[in-house]
Amino acid sequence: MQLLELIETTVVGMGYELVEFEKAARGLLRVYIDFTPENAEQGQITVEDCEKVTHQLLHVLTVENVVYERLEVSSPGLDRPLKKLADYVRFAGKEAIVKLRVPMPGAAHRKSFQGVLGEPDGENLKIEFETKDGSAVLDFTLADVDKAHLVPQVDFRSRKA
Repeated sequence: MQLLELIETTVVGMGYELVEFEKAARGLLRVYIDFTPENAEQGQITVEDCEKVTHQLLHVLTVENVVYERLEVSSPGLDRPLKKLADYVRFAGKEAIVKLRVPMPGAAHRKSFQGVLGEPDGENLKIEFETKDGSAVLDFTLADVDKAHLVPQVDFRSRKA
């Protein structure tokens, strides 16, 4: 079993979603977890969630004789990356920044777009963004995307108000 499959199977088995996994320099394994769409009402990932997944992954990696130096498990953060088609389905209607691999013809040859994600139509993705002339919609596919992430929505108003 490959390392990615091993980690994903463990994380999903614990009721979380594997957002991203990377092998970094000096044997560092980074794992980003989130709640599954079914459990999204639980809010944000907490330190306790990360601790629970870390504990389980340490056991699994030891049993499977995986060579690594350190393991980091964390939340994807407020600017959660969008990696899979399911992410675009889940976060339709949310504000995001999408950077494409190559400029898109018909969009002033831009590569970067900030706007609201539309509901995917099969493999076709959409983002509505503002231009000088009003709003426009860009159609693209997952293969066109270099990087994409949510725009953090932070509310600084007092909870007491």
